[in-house]
Amino acid sequence: MEPIRRVTAPTLDVLGALLTADGPTWGLLVIKATGRQAGTVYPILERLEQLGWIRSSWDDDAERSGPRRRLYEFTADGVVAARGLVDTRTAAARAAARPAGAVRPSNRPVAS
Repeated sequence: MEPIRRVTAPTLDVLGALLTADGPTWGLLVIKATGRQAGTVYPILERLEQLGWIRSSWDDDAERSGPRRRLYEFTADGVVAARGLVDTRTAAARAAARPAGAVRPSNRPVAS
């Protein structure tokens, strides 16, 4: 598995959508979960697959009408890396949003 060289907000959104999915999910659900355009989501999914973070397969449900769905799911290493990346970026965003000079709360009692 290769690292992601350029981590963008859309990439984090796609990783987050895949992390919250219950098992393999298809691209349209990722599009709906992220609110991103198909032209943004599908290239990210393809890139993640090429890097070894996710794998894909074709849905073989013959009972369902309509076009076949391509299902995406994390590899074992990919899910660990995705959780770490999303958690790190979320923590960094929270820290950046904290006003300058803000005091972090502590568990120490206040002395009067």
